Amino acid sequence: MSFVLKNVSKTYSGKKVVDNISLTLEKPGVYGLLGTNGAGKTTTIRMLLGIIKKDSGEITWNGKKVDRKSVNFGYLPEERGVYPKTKIFDQLMYFAELKGMNKQEAEKEINKWAKTLKVEEYLQLPAEKLSKGNQQKIQFMTAVIHNPELVVLDEPFSGLDPVNTEILKNIIIDLVKNGKYVIMSAHQMPTIEEFCSDILILNKGKTVLQGNLKQIKETYPANRVKINTNKNIDGYINELSLEIENNNDNNYIIKINNEEQAHELLNKLVVDGVLVNSFEIMKPTLNDIFIEKVG
Repeated sequence: MSFVLKNVSKTYSGKKVVDNISLTLEKPGVYGLLGTNGAGKTTTIRMLLGIIKKDSGEITWNGKKVDRKSVNFGYLPEERGVYPKTKIFDQLMYFAELKGMNKQEAEKEINKWAKTLKVEEYLQLPAEKLSKGNQQKIQFMTAVIHNPELVVLDEPFSGLDPVNTEILKNIIIDLVKNGKYVIMSAHQMPTIEEFCSDILILNKGKTVLQGNLKQIKETYPANRVKINTNKNIDGYINELSLEIENNNDNNYIIKINNEEQAHELLNKLVVDGVLVNSFEIMKPTLNDIFIEKVG
């Protein structure tokens, strides 16, 4: 199976908000859709799910035109939407039935996901009694309860604490293991780096960077060295006119212009008998690349 957007565009009130973008998902995995606020991410998502109509281009799933009938999809929108006065269980049942599930099947899945997401105790409460993070988990359940083939997650970790973030990360990993296609839009660049093998960065509706993240990073020169020593090495760093980006208890991240500077620093430390516990030359982060591309 494959999911394809080809030369897709959308214009609102004379302004082209999505301009001739293309992307292809050829195997299960997580695809990163990135951009600043207003870059066209949400419009792209709504077009690929058939929520709004494209002006031009093609959107296909397994070679067939995408519509609500041809693709079994789950969608977690950036705008959260739970009914505050309605019991959680009733809401989940309502959304499950909208997706064609019968009551018995839906109840089984509700209980399974509630256990996985650790929200069992809240099922009989109205949504307004839940924290923002737990409401987020409930809404995630509505996106996956019907076992969709394609899952679109718009800012899935917003409002989650570290424990619940880890729970959701493990679920996303399991979705991919089970053959799901996942499109993720998020502003947390380390999370995108952790999950996504391929990315597309939008700026003002246009594609400014696209492809395999590992291959993209290989085209960039190293710009940092991470080093842990047994003592303060500020003097060595200043001697080489390098810049300390961060230092926490002799765990240094140092900006460099090329790898030779990193090796020169290491050589000076070794010659002077400074104990180097770890040494790593680092490529730019996705955050560095993103800022370079979108300013």
